[in-house]
Amino acid sequence: MQFGMFGSAQALRSKPNSDSGSEFHEFVDRNVEAESLGYHSTFLVEHHFTGIGQVSATLNLLTWIGSRTTTLRLGTAVIVLPWHNPVLLAEQIATLDLLSGGRVDAGIGKGYRLKEFEGFSIPIDEANDRFEECLSVMLKAWTSDSPWSYKGKYWKYDQVVVEPSSAQKPHPQLWMGAGSHKSIKQVAQLGFNLLLGQFDSFELIAEEVALFKAEVESIGQNFDPKSVAVARSVNIISSDEEYEQAINNRMVARRRTQELALHPKFQDTREAAKAGVIYGDTDYINEQIQALQEIGVEYVLLNCPAGISTLRQFANDVMPSFQG
Repeated sequence: MQFGMFGSAQALRSKPNSDSGSEFHEFVDRNVEAESLGYHSTFLVEHHFTGIGQVSATLNLLTWIGSRTTTLRLGTAVIVLPWHNPVLLAEQIATLDLLSGGRVDAGIGKGYRLKEFEGFSIPIDEANDRFEECLSVMLKAWTSDSPWSYKGKYWKYDQVVVEPSSAQKPHPQLWMGAGSHKSIKQVAQLGFNLLLGQFDSFELIAEEVALFKAEVESIGQNFDPKSVAVARSVNIISSDEEYEQAINNRMVARRRTQELALHPKFQDTREAAKAGVIYGDTDYINEQIQALQEIGVEYVLLNCPAGISTLRQFANDVMPSFQG
């Protein structure tokens, strides 16, 4: 199996005698150590207007991480295409790919937080159309060596050559977040890798992986289990009291996300919170990773509330059992 990291960093507003960037620097240090522990990748979210300082300039932070690492894959989970100028985004991703020696995993998505769309004055109803147009322009930008023009609903370009070209050919590795059967089939048809969210139950993940595998094979392609990455909140704890606190913290975080997303299918229950986490001692963590492997998952992205301590213990006590 393969293990990476999934998550965010925070930069709270500066106050007297405080360093607003300290947690960004700690996050970078954590990624540097994680590489030495054997982690394959790091995937960063993109969020805006949260009030809690979540990372918004994802590619900037990944560039800093890339400069301090040598093998760690640099992933986005996800860049929300409807918010971006596709040519500028293609240039920025290709630049990071060149600087890192072809280590970019460009995770893309349509977005789901209503308040973020409102903050950019973009109707969320336009998300699908904007996503498809932005993706079309980015692929043209990465693969065209001669001047090209484009006239779409949202973007227009006249006789442009987009530079630089990426290290990976024909373009950086693309991943796409998907949460519905329609979206999962779309990812397979596009030939991209699949990112599955951290809130799905094991039962739903099994269904999604099987659907993606079948769709990939239906178009005559070989299915690579590592083309599907599953995010999971992982917390190694040793007492019932710690578990209760961890679940309560998880529920608070989910409610905060819901306040920004206003997602109609959100379930504010303890059961829903537990479905997306692996919290327990190392024996339990091993059992749960084994259960994921048995339903076809070979690539897990850890979101660790306890930070580097969990990553260290997981690398020492869990990873060796799954890396022959």
